[in-house]
Amino acid sequence: MSFSSEIKTELCRAGLSRRCCALAEACGVLLYAGEFSQRQIRVMTANDAFAARLPKLFRRAFSLDFDVLPPDAGGKRSFLITDREKLRAIFSAFGYDADRTVTHHLNLALVEQHCDRQAFLRGAYLAGGSATDPAKSYHLELATGHESVCRETRALLLELGLEPKDTARGRNWITYFKRSDAIEDFLTIIGAPRSAMWVMQAKVEKHMANAMNRITNCDMANADKITDAAAEQLDAIRAIEAAAGLDSLPPALQEAALLRIANPACSLSDLAQLAYPPVSKSCMNHRLRKLTELARAAKPE
Repeated sequence: MSFSSEIKTELCRAGLSRRCCALAEACGVLLYAGEFSQRQIRVMTANDAFAARLPKLFRRAFSLDFDVLPPDAGGKRSFLITDREKLRAIFSAFGYDADRTVTHHLNLALVEQHCDRQAFLRGAYLAGGSATDPAKSYHLELATGHESVCRETRALLLELGLEPKDTARGRNWITYFKRSDAIEDFLTIIGAPRSAMWVMQAKVEKHMANAMNRITNCDMANADKITDAAAEQLDAIRAIEAAAGLDSLPPALQEAALLRIANPACSLSDLAQLAYPPVSKSCMNHRLRKLTELARAAKPE
């Protein structure tokens, strides 16, 4: 099951005890459904939980049933109402005139209470929402065929403290979120806290993976630096050995040279601890740098 479908399944666990909330949710469903016109209402879904919820929702909100119910099977299912009196009743419940309504709008009287706003947005997501798996990317959207509804939904979300973006795509108008924290807040508001937690968990896992990558890259970069520095130091030591021999060096530098020859992959800190007696990293760095300078001075012009 996709993440988007998981959200819808979680949302369908919400009760339908309050008629005002059922009406607001049904409003969200219809304004984001496949078709909501004076000719017919058609709601399509491939989500089993939403398909089971729709008939109950319409009975609670409008006290009526669909004219055509899909077969009880998987796949995309279509719920249809064509009866003229049922259409009039639904339009009337939303404050519309079935004979005169041309452009759909969100009746703000239906979403005055916070619970009604939650229900409306829940219905909008159930009918027209989708979300990307947060393990891949962050994107959640609501798609409607009505520009005015897109604009009014965005205003409603702004009142709830969210900051969605909107755009047009084909014949649809899209309200969407691209930030993980905004998606988390939206899912929590509409009644999908478990899905919101999945987004949070995915974000934490991404941050941990990125942190590990940074550490690994840093370790690799440090290892490369150690290898390059050691190679330069070994070249200097060989040059000194060929020119004058290591016995010509002061005891401290001679010890540093022998330690580097014996431990070509060791860091400065490790070499400093191997010295007798142990010295500081800075001290060992100074000795090896001195060897490099002596080798350069010994090179013929």
